[in-house]
Amino acid sequence: MNIYRGCTHGCIYCDSRSLCYQFTHAFEDIEVKKNAPELLEKALRSKREKCMIGTGSMSDPYMHCEKELRLTRKCLEIIERYGFGVAVQTKSDMILDDIDLLDSINKKAKCVVQITLTTYDDDLCSIIEPNVCNTKRRIEVLEQMNKRGIPTVVWLTPVLPFVNDTEENITAILEECVRVGVKGIINFDMGLTLREGDREYFYAALDKHFPGIKDKYIYHYGNSYEVPSPNAKQLMKIFKRICKDNGIMCDPDECFRYMNELPDKQISIFDL
Repeated sequence: MNIYRGCTHGCIYCDSRSLCYQFTHAFEDIEVKKNAPELLEKALRSKREKCMIGTGSMSDPYMHCEKELRLTRKCLEIIERYGFGVAVQTKSDMILDDIDLLDSINKKAKCVVQITLTTYDDDLCSIIEPNVCNTKRRIEVLEQMNKRGIPTVVWLTPVLPFVNDTEENITAILEECVRVGVKGIINFDMGLTLREGDREYFYAALDKHFPGIKDKYIYHYGNSYEVPSPNAKQLMKIFKRICKDNGIMCDPDECFRYMNELPDKQISIFDL
């Protein structure tokens, strides 16, 4: 479910800027699917079986314009009314405005809240993800969701070589994930991907904020799509160990299966 197209968070690494997605205007100039609630209701009304509905993979459903438009909330109200499940991915604490709805969806069907965490250092976070709440606030969001019994999944990605690919950073994030009780953590590898359009924007940001780092990328990776951290092997060991020791799902396929599965919830008369 894509309600918006484009994003105002300003993350320097965003893959959605890539030319393959055929944006013909500025990425921050948001396209709004104003009839999204109507389209969603029509689709759900005709569906015979309940399922999970995902949103947030291409553009954040809680961008700044959502504060005024409230299209995400309207869609959540429809999902709740028809008894479907939802998996929401965001970097924004604005999702807390809808915690009542998410709680109700989770009790009737299933709700999974996914939060991206890339760097524990909030000063660094303000550089690589400048127009959205910082990491500490996102951890508070995870904590609030878990207090309501809403399961959470963290996207520990991307990990930027020579920027946030340190043992200290990854360990600090993982320890917070353990503390607030996340269900799963998604990390495909310790690195990032770069494509035409995304790469140029990212390199310009590196030149502005991290002088000399772009030259390292060009030297080590050229125009490669996959850009693994030199520390990837060591960092993946730490990641898998901490997750295993604390019963956190860390296999991406397992995490996706969990988010896609909608359990049969029998409604008792005591729930009415």
